[in-house]
Amino acid sequence: MEAEVTPPTLSGVQLATLFSDLVRLETELWDLIDRRLRRDHDLPLSWFEPLLVMDRVSNCRVADIAEMLSITVGGTSKLVDRIERAGLCSRSPNPDDARSSVLALTRTGRRRLDAARGSFEDELEARLGAALAPERLDSLASTVRDVRQHIANRRAST
Repeated sequence: MEAEVTPPTLSGVQLATLFSDLVRLETELWDLIDRRLRRDHDLPLSWFEPLLVMDRVSNCRVADIAEMLSITVGGTSKLVDRIERAGLCSRSPNPDDARSSVLALTRTGRRRLDAARGSFEDELEARLGAALAPERLDSLASTVRDVRQHIANRRAST
């Protein structure tokens, strides 16, 4: 007779269930915020996030966006191509590295990003801020940062 395999647990939490909950939460949040940004600003969330990075990072490169969003450089490059074709960003030669380009928001990109920020923040408040008391939200944010850092450290050591 085979012994029943017990799924790994963490303080009584089944890790597979936790993983599934995290993935579903990300998908649900993404869909809700994406729907709002598309409806109100004709801006998919997949474009909003790179535009935010371009706005925050001086002399932003494709590699900067890839790193900050935890996506591949190849996928990021194709994404930036689409954003550029839509007139929301531009590329110019990188004065520090001829192998890469520097990305910048165009006036249209800046206006679209600025208009969308309020909707983005409203959705985050409605979906996350209203769901948890501030101290629980702080704890969740800290926990997620810790897990991401652990994964990054393990990835760097392999």
